[in-house]
Amino acid sequence: MTAPRLYVDSADVDLVSGLLASGVVHGVTTNPTILERGGRTAAEIPALYERWVGEGAQEVFFQTWGGDAASFLRNAEGIRALGDRVAVKVPATAEGFAAASALVRDGATVLVTAVYSVAQALVCASIGAHYIAPYLGRMRDAGMDGDALIGRMQAVCDGSGTNVLAASLRSADDIVGLREAGVPYFTAAPAVLDELLFHEVSDSSATEFDAAMMRLGA
Repeated sequence: MTAPRLYVDSADVDLVSGLLASGVVHGVTTNPTILERGGRTAAEIPALYERWVGEGAQEVFFQTWGGDAASFLRNAEGIRALGDRVAVKVPATAEGFAAASALVRDGATVLVTAVYSVAQALVCASIGAHYIAPYLGRMRDAGMDGDALIGRMQAVCDGSGTNVLAASLRSADDIVGLREAGVPYFTAAPAVLDELLFHEVSDSSATEFDAAMMRLGA
């Protein structure tokens, strides 16, 4: 089984910086909504990339835009020019699949985002996309069995070089459940990643250990 990998899904530079400094996350994922929510503009994308790579991000994801394949490809050029640790996100639409296929053939690291069906996942594997991003929370909001669907997506991608990078994860249990179903990669908001790190008994045990060392004269 592929080793698990965590990403932070945020444009809050202070929170992202802390997680990168801790070494817990492999990289940073964004989309236009996340950038807007973080108070960022398109003009700041190069600076964000440089900052996060400088802080240790192994991959940084930015999403191309435009609605048609030609626009997706044209805007992806600027993203790809940022550096060798950038990955291009492309939406799972008919035009998006055409653009994603062309980008893969040209050597780009590509994530197809907002994948909602197993059939779409199969297409992603067939074109050689590196990642797909299904949105667990949004699937559940729409009345879908997101856990089962994402598990099936990983199954149809297995062995192809295409892996699920699950998104819209709202709790640590969401991540653990999908990992148990074979999903390798996860991106989540800083608060959800913090939840992964915390257990009250761990914290109380650490406090006891420190107190014991103080009594030992440390």
